[in-house]
Amino acid sequence: MPTHPYVSRFFVNADARRDKLIYDLPESWWSRPYEYEWCTNFVSPHDVVLDAACGISHPLKFYLAGYSAEVHACDIDARILSRDAIMQDIASDIGEEAARLVEARRTTRLHLAQANLTALPYENESFDTIFCISVLEHLSLEDSVRAVREFHRTLNGEGLLVLTFDYPTVNLLRMNEVLLQAGFEYWGETDFKLPADAVRTEQWGGLNCFRAVLKKARI
Repeated sequence: MPTHPYVSRFFVNADARRDKLIYDLPESWWSRPYEYEWCTNFVSPHDVVLDAACGISHPLKFYLAGYSAEVHACDIDARILSRDAIMQDIASDIGEEAARLVEARRTTRLHLAQANLTALPYENESFDTIFCISVLEHLSLEDSVRAVREFHRTLNGEGLLVLTFDYPTVNLLRMNEVLLQAGFEYWGETDFKLPADAVRTEQWGGLNCFRAVLKKARI
């Protein structure tokens, strides 16, 4: 199994993982230790980035705010606009200590917005990197198509789309078509085969997690 972070493939059990991103990650977040560790390969101090459908209690947006030049994070949940509501959700969802750790983070570079992925409130080519982590499995196919088009619109010409989603909730071959039709291409190698040692949860009928690194296709 290729280990280079720019290879698009399923996560496998031998991949690097981190059990803490600002706070200890809940065991129920079965794929996040692998996803977050992988995401760190794409963090640059010079970049303007988006955490798309960032969630309320999830820590990636706060982590990015400590490393990237400018961080935007959006979610459809109105609580994203209230720091108090965010901290309350972290405390109730993860724990009081997790909320304290997030509260202590420097977040002056973090800009939060309530938004639907199908109509992002950002200018064309705003971002160097867009992270969309375990989100598309929650969208209809039609909304996934609209969201991917919005990612293409708001990503700059040299930027990266860093994407993960659950399989088989998301049809891999259909999503591949959606990404290519939107004007994306894979940055590096691709391997769509599900390996025997793929990271897996038996929840929700059994799921695996696919990762993809994409850029705008050259015309």
